[in-house]
Amino acid sequence: MIRIPRPSPSLVPSLKAFQPSSSILRKGYASSSSHTLSPASVVTTLPNKVRVSTEALPGHFHAVGVYVDAGSRFESQRTSGISHLLDRLAFKSTDKHSDEEMTRLIDSLGSQVTCSSSRETIMYQSTVFPESLPLALELISSTIRHPLLLPEEILAQKEAASYEIREIWNKPELILPEIFHTVAFQNNTLGMPLLCPESQLPKLGEQEVRGFMSDWYKPERIVVAGIGMPHDQLVELSQKFFGDIQPSTSTSSSSTLHTPIQQPQTPLGSKSFATVSNVAAPSDYDGLVNAKAVYTGGEYYVENPEDKLVHIHIGFEGLGIHDPDIYALATLQTLLGGGGSFSAGGPGKGMYTRLYTKVLNQHYSVDYCAGFHHCYADSGLFGIAASVYPEFAPRIVDVIAGQLHSLTGQMFGGIEQKEFLRAKNMLKSTLVMALESKLTAVEDLGRQVQIHGHKVPVEEMCAKIDELTLEDLWRTANRVLRPASSSSRLNYGLGSGKATIVAQGPNLRALGDVKRTLKDRWGLGL
Repeated sequence: MIRIPRPSPSLVPSLKAFQPSSSILRKGYASSSSHTLSPASVVTTLPNKVRVSTEALPGHFHAVGVYVDAGSRFESQRTSGISHLLDRLAFKSTDKHSDEEMTRLIDSLGSQVTCSSSRETIMYQSTVFPESLPLALELISSTIRHPLLLPEEILAQKEAASYEIREIWNKPELILPEIFHTVAFQNNTLGMPLLCPESQLPKLGEQEVRGFMSDWYKPERIVVAGIGMPHDQLVELSQKFFGDIQPSTSTSSSSTLHTPIQQPQTPLGSKSFATVSNVAAPSDYDGLVNAKAVYTGGEYYVENPEDKLVHIHIGFEGLGIHDPDIYALATLQTLLGGGGSFSAGGPGKGMYTRLYTKVLNQHYSVDYCAGFHHCYADSGLFGIAASVYPEFAPRIVDVIAGQLHSLTGQMFGGIEQKEFLRAKNMLKSTLVMALESKLTAVEDLGRQVQIHGHKVPVEEMCAKIDELTLEDLWRTANRVLRPASSSSRLNYGLGSGKATIVAQGPNLRALGDVKRTLKDRWGLGL
């Protein structure tokens, strides 16, 4: 059974190195050696295994983030939605600051302080003036380690989450990618919903939140990353705020992360989903920490007569971040490009990408068409999404399939040399220009240290893109789109090789048998 995070039916309408100073090493703040990454990056591991990484980018402000190796892929059926709720509960009352004081202190920073959850990480980030760095990291530490999780705060955030779910379900461009993941990885890891299912709200309370944090907020799963500040400074601050978290002695034991649990009383007259368990939550850590993503594929259709457009996502299992062909697949997605039927145009807007020139510019009933590529630690997703007027629904599956088919070899329409070079240049420029933002750069640093244990220099990434050949792209396209024709297994070879199809809109029967069209007419998938 596919669990879709939808609200109740009544709510849904029909991307010069430093070495730590000898003084810091003498203090015992860091491990005896630090791993030098690139001319501007360094990683230091604290005695309790918290990793601290910085990059020396000069400027008038710093960016800092704390990245926890947690997220919705580490949720079970019992804890589904916890990451979403944790996101919303960040920077509320702690044992040191009330909710009002926390808000006042964040305002005094004159900067951004945010928390966001994803499938593979929960991120606490801030951009601050240099003099405010200690306060920003103290506030992040406080909300991670010492949240009070007051019943009235949990209730308020559950109500906000319920409203958020309803709003997202009214926006196909937001909910369909979420449903697509749920269908592609049914009931496991990457398929666990990012949005808390409404049916889960009554089941989640303080005990469940603290149990999840005790399971996953372990020092060896925490990375503190910073852009702009001296490495020694961030190591010292990290030792101050995170260095006393005790590493776990067994897979299921809790580290001393936060204050002892105080069982709240449910406020009189509160909604039913404000209730919390008065029994300590069991641990899911042992069963999920090494769980591999299992791609299943599948179909899911949401008939909605009130939609003016038919929205459809067609895709296949992509590649994990460690796969050597990941650069080829990213280039294929850039080559596909695409976007909306209206664009202001101009250089660098991608107007010469394949889905603009061969779909949007030729079929006026197509309102939106773009390639997508989601990449995770051990799997991914690759495909095309489109929104069309209902009269074009019978043709859109063949249009999408034809564009995917053309990526698999020269005899099928192939890839011209000029568009191949353009796609490589566009991918490199997108990568480099994104890192001009310090907030993007600190997230990239933190996530890479989480996944690789070090920062892959952008020069190395660009060199790998430059080395690609057309044959690399065709081979990679066949690995993904025609797995039976390739001897190279995807990821761990656990996937089904089938297509994933998700659609929403009026008269979806006009799409026909999508799976059969892909497989029998175009030879895509298994």
